[in-house]
Amino acid sequence: MPSTAVEKKYYTIDDIYDLPEGSRAELVDGQIYYMAPPSTIHQRILSFLHLEIGQHIRTNHGTCEVFPAPFAVFLSEGDSKYLEPDLSVICDQDKIDDRGCNGAPDWVMEIVSPSSRAMDYYTKLSLYRSAGVREYWIVDPIKKTILVYDMEHDAAPVIYSFFDKIKANIYENLEIDFSKLEL
Repeated sequence: MPSTAVEKKYYTIDDIYDLPEGSRAELVDGQIYYMAPPSTIHQRILSFLHLEIGQHIRTNHGTCEVFPAPFAVFLSEGDSKYLEPDLSVICDQDKIDDRGCNGAPDWVMEIVSPSSRAMDYYTKLSLYRSAGVREYWIVDPIKKTILVYDMEHDAAPVIYSFFDKIKANIYENLEIDFSKLEL
């Protein structure tokens, strides 16, 4: 009996842009990963972090910019890796254009949801590391932990809780006090 091969569809950035209005998805090596709408807790954490980092940048007259999702990050040429990190900090203004960020942001944060757990802890960690992201935080509201990867210094990851002050590695003087986060 002859075997039949199932042909796997290869998606492109055009398929992402052709999604219905309001749909959110990411593209990794030809595969689309749909994203569920964020929860209220997710949005509270995102707002808290966005405000803390943005205030630090403004107060210190920094040149980096912080972008909350949805914000397009193209990790590779050819648009085969299109992600929408929950928070992106970009210090090289040449990477930013009307489409989003072309190349690795300096600092990325992902807020874990039940549907994104494997993607955030494994797939994105690998993608961000190989693309040259300097720092990656995985904020897990269920575990109430923050896993910090200082990839610029190839340091072992450090686990913090929602009661800790966490120093950002890409800045000399930024600490985020998670005990101030009101959930």
